[in-house]
Amino acid sequence: MVSFLFIGLIITILLTPGPTNTLLASSGIQVGVKHSLKLIPSEVLGYLIAITTWGFLLESVSHLVPWLPPLLKLFSAVFIIYLAVKLWLTSTKEIDLNQPLITSKALFVATLLNPKALLFASAVFPHTAWLNPDQYFIHMGTFLALITPIAFLWIAFGTMLISNKVVWLNQRNLQRTAAFILTFFAMPLAFSAITSF
Repeated sequence: MVSFLFIGLIITILLTPGPTNTLLASSGIQVGVKHSLKLIPSEVLGYLIAITTWGFLLESVSHLVPWLPPLLKLFSAVFIIYLAVKLWLTSTKEIDLNQPLITSKALFVATLLNPKALLFASAVFPHTAWLNPDQYFIHMGTFLALITPIAFLWIAFGTMLISNKVVWLNQRNLQRTAAFILTFFAMPLAFSAITSF
């Protein structure tokens, strides 16, 4: 049985700003809702793979390979910084709707490496999800049902920001703000990874 606490934690964590959500909002800014919807399956697949991998990995081998979690954290931080630099450098370019700057592949990789996946696997999903297939499918199904509408909200949020008539709310400022947010999430992650070795 899925608890209300599980559902509440999933919704709360997915609504908080993070690397994947920043990219979804940035895509809404760059190309609008319609062209950004194709990113949602990439997020769903990224989280499905990442949470499942982290859950079973932590359950079975993390006590045998203590350096693996810090190494994965460090790799995640490096990729997030790369995405932040890309957003910053492309903030003044004209946007081609047929070639969005944030691709499905980039969003998939960012989600796959998102530290929230580790949080979901280690703290939000119940321990029984990694021991009992029925519990895994029930909880993962609930997660996947919640992630799609929340991803849409982040895309819509970016689109609403760009359509506003406030002067400072423009593509350049918003993409550079997104780059700062991504860097903000990457720095403590990299520090944590380095100090864990």
